[in-house]
Amino acid sequence: MEMESRDGGSVFAHIPKVPEVPLYALQVAYGKDPSPLKLNLGFGVYRTEDGKPFILNVVRRVERLLVNDMSNFKEYLPITGIAEFNRWSARLILGADSPAIKENRVTTVQCLSGTGSLRIGAEFLAKYYPQHHTVYMSQPTYGNHPNLFSVAGLAIKTYRYYDPGTCGLDFQGMLEDLQSAPSGAIVLLQACAHNPTGVDPTIPQWEQIRQLMRSKGLLPFFDSAYQVCKTADVASHVESQLKLVIRPMYSNPPIHGAAIAAAILKDRDLYNEWSIEVKVMNDRLISMRQHLFDALCDKGTPGDWSHITKHVGMFTFSGLNPAQVAFMTKEYHIYMPSDGRINMAGLGPKTVPLLVDAIHAAVTTLCLN
Repeated sequence: MEMESRDGGSVFAHIPKVPEVPLYALQVAYGKDPSPLKLNLGFGVYRTEDGKPFILNVVRRVERLLVNDMSNFKEYLPITGIAEFNRWSARLILGADSPAIKENRVTTVQCLSGTGSLRIGAEFLAKYYPQHHTVYMSQPTYGNHPNLFSVAGLAIKTYRYYDPGTCGLDFQGMLEDLQSAPSGAIVLLQACAHNPTGVDPTIPQWEQIRQLMRSKGLLPFFDSAYQVCKTADVASHVESQLKLVIRPMYSNPPIHGAAIAAAILKDRDLYNEWSIEVKVMNDRLISMRQHLFDALCDKGTPGDWSHITKHVGMFTFSGLNPAQVAFMTKEYHIYMPSDGRINMAGLGPKTVPLLVDAIHAAVTTLCLN
């Protein structure tokens, strides 16, 4: 029952309505579009060539095994989650021969999704990292990154990353900005397949970044759920405090998804099957990049589109501006963020021609800049 104020109105009547999150508003608009040709290149989820949701076969198989295993339970998990999931996830990320793992310098906790993991990490840093309460993020970065860290009380600054002129990495600008950052500052880095640009540093560039951050005393925080401690004692202390951060937020994580992942990671045959399926997914993304690039070249679309094949992961910054994106949505029923980010997993051989026609019309009708 809604509470009333003294004058008879709602006590919440003063709360202003905020606009929808742009990416979710995009999804709503796509859902309402009756066109049979509509194409969704927005949300960062993997799709089949026909644009359907995709679940790995090995995941379906393990899920059936777990459901039929009467010894499984649905009790509350520990605060840190399933121990096997944590142990095998750390080995997957850091490598089985990682000195940090061998020396027990790794603390791993199961959280609620990638967003939940980042939120726990941000809260932990705000509470237990007194050296600096400023986080440097790439420009641009994943849209939710600033929210996750600012709500924890951390100040947000940016470092140069994406160069619109080359549709590649502004590596010199990145180094200059990190060099100017104060000692002890936190630097948010994405381990690979940068969201939203699809632009990653090369291995030699990563080495330069590592050397600079070490010499400056900057704290790297990777957008993966794992950080490495210096000693086993420190790792143990960190885990104890992470439990205190998690407890008032959601107490303990769900069991189902982590149980499936743990079952796959610890079984060699299942792990090999999973690796093969992931390779197939990755190869499809690479194929779609090449297919899109070749089709744009064959069409004679003005501009250099080679960045499409140079970017990695699910996303690519197309180089299209907001006006061109809006034109493509209105005239061709193609839905994507206004910054021109394309989810390559949303494409298939049947939909590449539609996207190419839309890009060609947008570029020739409205100049790139």
